[in-house]
This record gives sequence, C-alpha cells and structure tokens, in this order.
Amino acid sequence: MRRKIPSLQALACFDAAARHESYTRAAQELALTQGAVSRQITALEVFVGVALFRRTRHGVLLTASGRDYANQVASRLAALEQDTLDVMRQQGRGQVLQLAAVPTFATRWLIPRLPELKRQQPELTVHIETRTRAFMFADTPFDAALFASTPEQVANWAGTQAVKLLDEVVLPVCAPGLLQGAASLPAEAITYLPLLQQSTRPLAWRQWFEAQGVAAPQALSGARFELFSMTAAAAVHGMGVALVPALLVEDELARGDLVVACNQPLASQRAYYLVRPEHDDNPLALQVLTDWLMRAVTQPPC
Repeated sequence: MRRKIPSLQALACFDAAARHESYTRAAQELALTQGAVSRQITALEVFVGVALFRRTRHGVLLTASGRDYANQVASRLAALEQDTLDVMRQQGRGQVLQLAAVPTFATRWLIPRLPELKRQQPELTVHIETRTRAFMFADTPFDAALFASTPEQVANWAGTQAVKLLDEVVLPVCAPGLLQGAASLPAEAITYLPLLQQSTRPLAWRQWFEAQGVAAPQALSGARFELFSMTAAAAVHGMGVALVPALLVEDELARGDLVVACNQPLASQRAYYLVRPEHDDNPLALQVLTDWLMRAVTQPPC
C-alpha cells in the first residue's frame, strides 16, 4: 500500500522556510534557488490541500495549520536524521539501544556506571531519553525502560516483561545547618521543619511519619518539586528536609552537602526495574544490557 507522504525534498524546503519564515533564507540554507523552494512548497500545499503560508507584502508567514504542521515535520525530520546518523555511525558494526529512564536515576546512578559498560561492550551504544510515565513501546523508538515503580504497576504495564534491579529505600536528608549542631533528630522533631515535597510522590512524607508512629498534620505541606534532583538541590540550599531515595544522594552525603536528618530509613513500595517489550526487536543487545545491569547493582561506579 502506497503511503500518503509528500516528497522529502518538499518537506525539507517547508521545514527551512517555516523556521525562517522566508523562502530566500530557506533557499540559502539548502543551496537552492528561491524559485525552487517556492515550487516545492506550492506542490506540498497542493498535496495536503491546505495553505501553509500566507503571502504578504514583506514575505511569507505561517498559517495556523502551517505552524502546527511545521512542528510535526520538524520533529520527524530530526528523528529521521538521528536514525540515519546511527546507521552511518555503526557502519554495520555494533548495536544501538534506545533507553527510556526516569531522569534522576539516569543522572545519578546509571550514567556514572556507563563508562564501565563501554569498556566491557565497546560495540554497544546506549541512547537515553527521560520518561516518567509508562508508555506503549510500539509507539516509541525505545528498546527498554528504566523505571521506578511498584510491583502492581509493572505487572499492569501491558505487553512488557520486567527485571527488578534495586529496591528503593528513602530517608530524610537536609543541609547540616538545619540541624543546628545535632547529629540527627527524632522523627517528632522533623514535623517542625520545612518539608520538601516530591510532586510524583505526594503521600511520601505522610507514609514516612505513619511508619514512625508520629502525627504530622503538615505532612502534605511544603514547597513541591517535580524531580528528585530538584528536591535534593533544594535541601542542599537549606530550604528544608527532603525525603529521597538514598542511592540518589550518595554523592551529596559523601561530600557533607547533605546529612541524614533522622536515621529512620523506610523501605519504599517502589523498586527500580528494567522494562522491555515482550517481543524484543534487539534481543542480543538487550540481554547484554540486562546482564550488565544485574552485575552493576551490586558494585559501586568506577
């Protein structure tokens, strides 16, 4: 079945003209004549049956439909360019994995360990993009995902299989000055300090206080941040006490930028999983990554 897709040359001309809102500058970028760019865009407008530009005395402006289409075309051309570069880079040698990962875990835990993977598997290249929610693998370029999730959520992720990597343990941390000279505080004292909230874990502080048997009417109050890296940074700067996974603040604790505010860690309901489609398109590379991750969770980064 023939696809309803315009020519790549027409799309490239449209993309350049949309970015510049100028046929002249698009022609300069593409090393074409202005007339050639104009003809390609006219052909594209005939193909889609929609006016993409509005001609004015001073040049061209995108129509509303043109602007929406330009955003879609730009992202797809960028993806096609990246796919082409991946093929060119490998030249038939080695393999590429597209990995989705929750951002702070990727930054704090995974990336410091990737040099060791590269030393062990020099032919394997791993691309990483952040994702914080489950998705359908068939609708994305991803081969696998590193997610923090509950067993129930992982079990309900349709069309996937998961390998558990690490249990998550959370603990309250803060800047040393917030403790005013104390080594740590009892759980009751934490209720009087500013609590930093994690928007993806809105009930985390309530669960921690309940586990300590402490009433905390303000457990849901406090400045809210989207990522653990943001929450940890706010804690470093003395804004309050953060309840974060211990493995994500190892460096700050080692440097003394953060200290344990109350030595009562709590096993979270969540763990870190490698999630992959039931039917792998890249089984050998995924198995190499899985085996390496299972070893890496028992070793510190090099």
